[in-house]
Amino acid sequence: MKILYAFQGTGNGHLTRALEIIPILSNKADVDILISGNSTSLAFPYEVKYNLKGLNFTIGKYGGIDFWATLKKAKIFRFVKEIKSLSLKEYDLVINDFEPISAWAAKLNNVDIVSISHQNALLCKETPKLESSKYFFEKLILKYYAPAQYKFGFHFDSYDSSIFTPIIRTKIRNQRISNKGHYTVYLPSYNDEKLVKILSKLPIVKWHIFSNKAEKLVFKKNITIYPVNEFDFIKSMVSCSGVICGAGFETPSEALFLGKKLMVIPMKAHYEQKCNALALKKMGVTVEKKLNKKRLSKIAKWIGSDNSIEVNYKDNTEDIFESILLPYYNLTILPTILS
Repeated sequence: MKILYAFQGTGNGHLTRALEIIPILSNKADVDILISGNSTSLAFPYEVKYNLKGLNFTIGKYGGIDFWATLKKAKIFRFVKEIKSLSLKEYDLVINDFEPISAWAAKLNNVDIVSISHQNALLCKETPKLESSKYFFEKLILKYYAPAQYKFGFHFDSYDSSIFTPIIRTKIRNQRISNKGHYTVYLPSYNDEKLVKILSKLPIVKWHIFSNKAEKLVFKKNITIYPVNEFDFIKSMVSCSGVICGAGFETPSEALFLGKKLMVIPMKAHYEQKCNALALKKMGVTVEKKLNKKRLSKIAKWIGSDNSIEVNYKDNTEDIFESILLPYYNLTILPTILS
């Protein structure tokens, strides 16, 4: 069996999930890899057959997606050309993690495609989400950005039979959890200067800030700024008292799995993160709209609290993909029950 595994390369979440999924698929089939929109900050150890430009979202200076800048920078003709030039004839199946080029190529060429992503979970009516018409455009993106015949989602809870709990990377599962008193911060939509200016007002704890822009370790009183890298981030998170991060999916999931106290700050004008924040808030996680000096008292109160949330994220990744691939072992198409 020949599989194309395609994932979105913007940010680190899709790549982190790919690192767990690809070894499992490779034990069951011949796998090629496609990445589009590559702007990750983590190393990827596998050979990539297709490294495409795809589409990228532009982040505004206030910590949200700048849709006008995104549209201006979008190279639609190049995007269409990449779709048309991607031949999928040699593949029995495309497995897609919110990657648009392979998704549209599969749709246009009638190739079987299974979509597995956190974004799929947000399309399910059972998941917590914002229903305001204000987010009409964002909902359209979720629905049509990467179309697929069969869709499965990942979320903080299994809200539906087609939604699985998060895939926690092995490097996190195998760690020895401790509490050394520091707090791990990953807020890439905020610049380092602003984070230092605000968090230095709370000198009662040590802060580990992870920055996409830092090139080396920086020490400022009770704050250490780290360049984003997997080793230091995992080491910091498994031994911290709490985590402050955006309302993405992977980092909050790992913090919950580790039993760490969690505060999330969703990116401004980011529909997916606002929905995630709503789900986390319903679970009991602390959610703040933004990070500024006015929130210092709330952050201090959170530091003094003990609101870690108990979750049960079993390692069922292999079972999930065994079920997805089973029909292809018999050279049959996926049954309707998997839709």
